[in-house]
Amino acid sequence: MANATHVRSHASEVGAADSPNRGAEARPESATATPKIGLFNGKRRATELQGELDALRGWMRDNGVDDAFKAEQVRRETVAKIEELERSYHAQTIELKNQTDAAQRSLEQVRSTLAVEESRLVNIRANAELQDMGIFDFTHPAESSADLSDELDRVRSQYKSMARTNSATTTATGMAFNNSASEGERFLKNMSKLLLRAYNAEAENAVKAAKAGNLDSCIKRLNRAREQVERNGKMIELQITPEYHRLRVTEIELANRHLRAKEREKELDRERRAQLREEKKAEAEFRAKRADLLKEQRHYQNLLDSLRARNDSEGLNRVLEQLQEVEQSIADVDYRAANTRAGYVYVISNVGSFGENVVKIGMTRRLEPMDRVRELGDASVPFGFDVHAMFFSQDAVGVETMLHQKFSSSRVNQINLRREYFSVTPQQVLDALRDEKVEIVEFTLDAPAEQFRQSVEMAKLRQEDSGGRTPRH
Repeated sequence: MANATHVRSHASEVGAADSPNRGAEARPESATATPKIGLFNGKRRATELQGELDALRGWMRDNGVDDAFKAEQVRRETVAKIEELERSYHAQTIELKNQTDAAQRSLEQVRSTLAVEESRLVNIRANAELQDMGIFDFTHPAESSADLSDELDRVRSQYKSMARTNSATTTATGMAFNNSASEGERFLKNMSKLLLRAYNAEAENAVKAAKAGNLDSCIKRLNRAREQVERNGKMIELQITPEYHRLRVTEIELANRHLRAKEREKELDRERRAQLREEKKAEAEFRAKRADLLKEQRHYQNLLDSLRARNDSEGLNRVLEQLQEVEQSIADVDYRAANTRAGYVYVISNVGSFGENVVKIGMTRRLEPMDRVRELGDASVPFGFDVHAMFFSQDAVGVETMLHQKFSSSRVNQINLRREYFSVTPQQVLDALRDEKVEIVEFTLDAPAEQFRQSVEMAKLRQEDSGGRTPRH
């Protein structure tokens, strides 16, 4: 009986919830009350509740409540399926886009690789064509030059273009071979390529053989190759075009310019090291000389103390004069050590080694400047140097620079400017010093060259003793 009461109450609640607009009159009256069920009327009450439940079901059926529940359930399920489809579509769209992007990138990479390989193939074919004519990408000295590499690239590009367009040579035209004009044209082309290959090989060898001082011989070598090609190709009137030959000569000149610059740098570096060694020698002399003078100064000071103790005024005055001379010498040495521009300018010559009218103009900071002259005349030359002038100057560097600039066009070595030999006479140097108002006490124009002149006289005597015959060596 308690169960029946619960079912009836639930049915009343469902009817009230699902039919809010029906009002209390649409429900059975018994659905609003919950009478107490006794022990003996349970069956009857259950029957009543079953009737009420059937009535409620009929009412729900008549008012479409079940269909609304089912429609809402279907709608919710449909919305859920649509949302799931949208999520799946979105995920598939993203995945498809990623795959498309990856495929596009792969395609671009393939296209880029293909373009590179096609360009490489074109270059290989072009290089193969050039190599058939003897043009190779060999190592050129000026490739590493910051100043000449661009010009070298331009020259190489121009003569390669001329070779590819058959502008490097000229030949006869309209020649037939075996009564065939096409065979004749092919013959001319093959002969031109063969002889041009020989010419280009000589051009490459001339560049590889280039040195700082052999530009003329390298150009002559290429000129001879051109002449030989034209001589061997005379039958077909073969000639290397002037423009092509000029470009190959320029290639040799660029190699020579770079090699000369490197050689000049090496020479300057050697001379800088030699100058540093000379400076170190001078500094060592200054230190040694100053130490000796300080020692002598202490000696005179001790002697002065002794003379003062004996009241020897005459000796005291004499020693004071000697001490002043020593102190002045110390001051001179200190000045020379501190003033790097002060020193001795020298003008020397070596007739036996370099001939007449060749002088060396230099400067030294050494305390004994003749030590430098004797070093220059060591066993590396057959005779010693003769001194035309040796004078001290507070600005020896400036005087030396002035003379070098004045006689720059007369330098014996135009490459290494530290080789201070000039094709001028001692008189010309003296005139330049006078023009610049340089103070100079003594200047000797004639070089004694004693050993050289004695050697010449001895050679004459030997020749006379041998009856005028030239002695065999």
